[in-house]
Amino acid sequence: MTHQSVAAAGVDVERRAPDWNGDPDNGEAALAADNPADRRPPAMEGGEASGEASAEANAAAAALPASDLAPSAGSGSWHGRASLRFSRGGDGLSRHQGSASAPLKIQRGFNRADGRCELPLLHTAGGLVGGDRLSITVHLEPGSRALLTSVAAQKVYGTIGRSRLRPEGAWALQELAFQLEEGADLEWLPQELVVYANGLYEQRTRVNLAPGAGWLGAELVRLGRTAAGESLGAGRWRSLLEIRRRDPGGDRWELVDRLELAGSSLVEAHGLAGEPVFGALVWAAPRKLAGAELVELVEACRGDRSGLEGTMACGSLEQGLLARYRGPSSTAARSWFTRLWARIRAAQGLAAPELPRVWPFQERPFAAQEVAGAAGQAWSLADRR
Repeated sequence: MTHQSVAAAGVDVERRAPDWNGDPDNGEAALAADNPADRRPPAMEGGEASGEASAEANAAAAALPASDLAPSAGSGSWHGRASLRFSRGGDGLSRHQGSASAPLKIQRGFNRADGRCELPLLHTAGGLVGGDRLSITVHLEPGSRALLTSVAAQKVYGTIGRSRLRPEGAWALQELAFQLEEGADLEWLPQELVVYANGLYEQRTRVNLAPGAGWLGAELVRLGRTAAGESLGAGRWRSLLEIRRRDPGGDRWELVDRLELAGSSLVEAHGLAGEPVFGALVWAAPRKLAGAELVELVEACRGDRSGLEGTMACGSLEQGLLARYRGPSSTAARSWFTRLWARIRAAQGLAAPELPRVWPFQERPFAAQEVAGAAGQAWSLADRR
């Protein structure tokens, strides 16, 4: 991992000995399924260039060697697009309109009791291969609230060494652009990403926030199908997250976070230390939290690690918080992030979250908080599906 270690999110890091060994009961052993990439033609060189990257994206890309940049989609690749807009009606309900092109598909959205629009996105292709691109743009009008998630885990198939034309492999790319107007609130909580051996994947996320807007985003990645004894091999995973807020005094950066997991960073102590799962959760709060309020929230989030295996770190941003996970179990990472989601909702005085209907949870991620509520603390959450 480059530029920032897992532990750099906060000074408090807690390590619990892993004991997970690919238990098929948690559904992760299913990742050992047959690889459809074996039956798809390899991506060809050339094709359209991305006209959607901002000046900041071009500047960030310039810092990377030309040979490392994600290639444009070729004739054997797909470029799926989705464009969404959310607005809030006089009845307090947030509604969406938008369009999508294959292989992306917008599923049916519905409103929770608090008026937030919950909307799942479906990738119908069954996975990404080198050269494939997904572009998702989302605009939230003033006061609107939305939860975006994915119907299933995303797969990235290996391409290194699979083509005589491009033995170095080809990158799959996902570009996300979120524009939030004043008072809007977006939760971007997709299901996990699984990068197969020798897969190449890059994600670029750009968030633009108006005053009073809040954004919560999480990403969870498993490097290799470990239940099948597979590692990432020569593959790479990259993520670039940029959050910028429009203030009366001018724009300011809230966070610029660039990470790469590959090679030595998979085994070094300041990288994954040999663990196969990495996750990050970022909250850009709609307002600055008072010092004591923020300290209390961070400490509570650290306490929510109870009963979970892996290394978990949580620290504050100037206006929000950042949490990272590394360990053996995506189930543990999902559970911790879901508990943090509940904490963040409570800190804003919002309704307690309900698990999206498309999530395959079999565990009870709010269990620790339910116990705390039974002990007389200010937490009592129901795991409602």
